[in-house]
Amino acid sequence: MPRPCLAWKPDPSVPFRRRRIMPYAKTRSGSLHYEVIDHVAPWHAPGGTVLFHHGIGAAPGIWLKWLPNLVDRYRIVLFDMRGYDRSEAAAEGADWSMALLTDDVFAVADAAGLDTFHLVGESIGGTVALACALRHPHRLASLTISNGAHVGTNIQHVENWASCIATQGIKGWSDQFLRDRFHDDALPPRELDWYAQAQERWRGDVVLSALSVLIGTDLSARLPDIAIPTLLMHPDSSPFIPASVTADLHARLPDSTLNVWGPARHGLPFSHAAACSARLRAFLDGLRAPDRAA
Repeated sequence: MPRPCLAWKPDPSVPFRRRRIMPYAKTRSGSLHYEVIDHVAPWHAPGGTVLFHHGIGAAPGIWLKWLPNLVDRYRIVLFDMRGYDRSEAAAEGADWSMALLTDDVFAVADAAGLDTFHLVGESIGGTVALACALRHPHRLASLTISNGAHVGTNIQHVENWASCIATQGIKGWSDQFLRDRFHDDALPPRELDWYAQAQERWRGDVVLSALSVLIGTDLSARLPDIAIPTLLMHPDSSPFIPASVTADLHARLPDSTLNVWGPARHGLPFSHAAACSARLRAFLDGLRAPDRAA
């Protein structure tokens, strides 16, 4: 099956610095595929780089609908999460851990030449982003967490994932997950089909390994140490992470803003891409304002 692709085409009339660079970041546990998208016109001062981290079952293509609201001022880095599509799974014998996943983020950032960057993560990508902020806060200019949790044991309706994959295969699991992501008629049929194809490219062992890391994570006690400006975005009806969990996350972070969208399920970054990316743009631009920098 060919790799699903959600195409996005820039305006060819604008003389961009670069179109796309699609190299690999090398780690001790395999290579990670990433893309650098730089469409900032040379007469504009760049606003920095935004690195996006997708979650379990998702794909870097979910962020393509965010680009129109960002690329005129911000360089973009997307990558395939470990074990998905063009990125290798952990080497044989290597343990999946939050340390491994945060290593991956900084390996991609280093390969892309980023000293500091804005980090955006959805679902487990949001949890990893929080862990990155605790590990190397000096590397992050801001955090954005969408439909993510700081306490793995608060995540609901994942108890049957292992049995579902074992008995129904990855497609059966994906079909169930898709219903948890989107309300009926939330997406045009072509976008829903694209998402289904992308989700079915996940390996069952990778899904369960990543899930085990997520469930075993609790960052609660250290969250007050995160002084980085943080934008929280959450759906009103995720079957996995109740809005009350994100409200608790918001309360624990010293410098955070919370936005809740509805009606939306766990696929918020894709179903509400235009609204979410506009909110991110306003957040990032606000960080550049003179009163914020003073």
